[in-house]
Amino acid sequence: MIDIQTAAAMAAVLFLKKSTSRSLSQIKARLPRPRDHHFKGEFADRGKGVDFQMPNSSMEKTLILYFRFVMSWTFLYAASHQVFVPGWTVAGFLNHTKTFHDVFVVFTTPTMAPITTFLVEYGHLLIGLSLLTGLMVRVSASFGVMLMIIYWFAHMDWPFIENSNNLIVDYHLVYAGVLVYLIVKRAGHVFGLDGWMENLEFFKQHPGLKPLVA
Repeated sequence: MIDIQTAAAMAAVLFLKKSTSRSLSQIKARLPRPRDHHFKGEFADRGKGVDFQMPNSSMEKTLILYFRFVMSWTFLYAASHQVFVPGWTVAGFLNHTKTFHDVFVVFTTPTMAPITTFLVEYGHLLIGLSLLTGLMVRVSASFGVMLMIIYWFAHMDWPFIENSNNLIVDYHLVYAGVLVYLIVKRAGHVFGLDGWMENLEFFKQHPGLKPLVA
């Protein structure tokens, strides 16, 4: 025979089982169903890679446009006294690097200096124009980040960067962070040409090229 304590324990177990089952059913009912379009699209995008969300608020769009134009001006101004100044070369600057002098001095040789100078001055110009027009921002901003990291190393006199006012961190890393933000926020789609280019028939027929303007 089952005593009173055993019967009470069994009743308690049955009660907890029913309560748990009921709670799980309620939670499941509140979750988005797979047939829901938003739910399905969100997780489908996650399966393909990182889903870069388009900015919605006018404030966010204003900030993106501001950062894009400011960085554009930074690169274009740098290019203005490089591309349009006869005889400008990177050799003068790279010859004075300190922490990684042996690395950068290679690019100042008579063979490498003209190539390095051309890449730097026209790299600045093209990145600036890309950010200004919003065309291929993902590509140009990525190269911009790479340049900022290189300049950070080039200015390094460890643990200072350029001078004693900058301990480890300087404006090059700040610029790199802003450019990464522009990539993540798809800045070329905010009053830029990337949004228009993405819908062209050419990119629809060649989906492999679409990340260039995505």
